[in-house]
Amino acid sequence: MSDAAATTTPRERYRQQVRAEIKERAWEQIAAAGTSALSLNKIAKGMGLSGAALYRYFTSRDELLTELVRDAYQNLVDTFRAVVGRGEGDLEGLAHALRAWALADPQRYFLVYGPPVLGYRGSSDPTTAMTEIMSLILSACDALPTKTLRSPFALHLERSTDCLASASALGLAVAFWTRLHGVLSLELSGHFAGMGFEPALLYEAELDVLSAG
Repeated sequence: MSDAAATTTPRERYRQQVRAEIKERAWEQIAAAGTSALSLNKIAKGMGLSGAALYRYFTSRDELLTELVRDAYQNLVDTFRAVVGRGEGDLEGLAHALRAWALADPQRYFLVYGPPVLGYRGSSDPTTAMTEIMSLILSACDALPTKTLRSPFALHLERSTDCLASASALGLAVAFWTRLHGVLSLELSGHFAGMGFEPALLYEAELDVLSAG
């Protein structure tokens, strides 16, 4: 038994198990039909619970969504950590990990990087996860040969941030994040369908430009 399990009561462990199953069923609904399909009543019915019983574990759809958003961000953090742990935490390794993560579950991707969920008024704050994600990207960018950038945006970064990385590394990290997410969002939304090219090659082309600094 783990240390965490040893310090919790059977009732607390049961509660954790039920919450985990609720989230698993929620992800199944979202994967099948998107976030708009999420229904606590359907989850309760599938688990043999009454609606009132399920609300003892999650008081609202927004509370459940908040948990799912946090889990999604943490999953990406763990994915990046694994890449770094294998010694593949350069810009190319992180980019390939990001694309694989997005393609593995497009609805999870859109939950955190897509349009706001209609009617969602939760309080999910991904600051900690995003800080770690950007820190890993910055480390990869900092390892590349530096270039002196004098664009208005580069000068803006020099003046307005207290980041320990160089302005060129920070600018490259921002470009990495925006350009690759742009390609991924368009691909997963189906906007490249019928255009006659392979989105994976476009993604690689963007990565080549970024890796060149």
